[in-house]
Amino acid sequence: MVGAVFGPAATGELEYARRLAVDLRAGMLLLGDRNFAAAALLNHWAATGADLLVRCKSGRSLPAVARCRDGSTLARLGALTVRVIDAEVGIVTSRGTRTGHYRLLTTLTNPSTHPAGELVRLYHERWEIETAYAELKSTILGGRVLRARTPAGIEQEVWALLVAYQALRTAMTDATDSVPGTDPDRAGFTTALAAARDQLVLAAGIITGTVTDLVGAIGRHVLAHLLPARRIRTKDRIVKRAISKYNARGPTIDRTTYKATINITMLTSSP
Repeated sequence: MVGAVFGPAATGELEYARRLAVDLRAGMLLLGDRNFAAAALLNHWAATGADLLVRCKSGRSLPAVARCRDGSTLARLGALTVRVIDAEVGIVTSRGTRTGHYRLLTTLTNPSTHPAGELVRLYHERWEIETAYAELKSTILGGRVLRARTPAGIEQEVWALLVAYQALRTAMTDATDSVPGTDPDRAGFTTALAAARDQLVLAAGIITGTVTDLVGAIGRHVLAHLLPARRIRTKDRIVKRAISKYNARGPTIDRTTYKATINITMLTSSP
């Protein structure tokens, strides 16, 4: 986690996203979904020096001011120059092919250093933030609600939850960094959480030794139970569990795992 903001539901997501600009700096690349493609918000973020890669609605009118040789175009959003990338993304599995139209806006305007196809593939990983939400709400909390009954208590509890998450993620990253070439995605959050709980229950390692151990007990458990390489996401985000104890209406959710490949076709408009 780089930063977090939260508060009353009366405040919209765009305002909370605007407040997160204080955590952005040059050298970062921010990925955002279609809800955050507002021109004023993009200009606000870009002023921090961070680069942006944000999806927008495919029907949005963005008159081109220049055309790049890879088929992307340059457009203006207020004072900001963005590169517009249109692509058809197809996911092929044994059950067939599903395609979708992606329109991305990015401040990485040089197609030589940042090819459009690579940016489209990179954006496909934006969904991984959903795993963080799942780890906070389902893995750590186990589906339980917060215990506090006052706004101040809720704020304290949320920050404590985020601190615990950050400490575990730091331990996981230290562990995978100790083995060159190990993808941090292969570190299991559930494994790290269980190891941390065992350390607390046993009160083990509470006195720091003279030798710094960056991997530690948690890291050794993570490395001993690495996950396989992460699979390609093949479906849109859907509600997988009904709130009601009764069966949810609608089609049955297919939980089968399929091997998948991604095909990207750049779309170009007529001059």
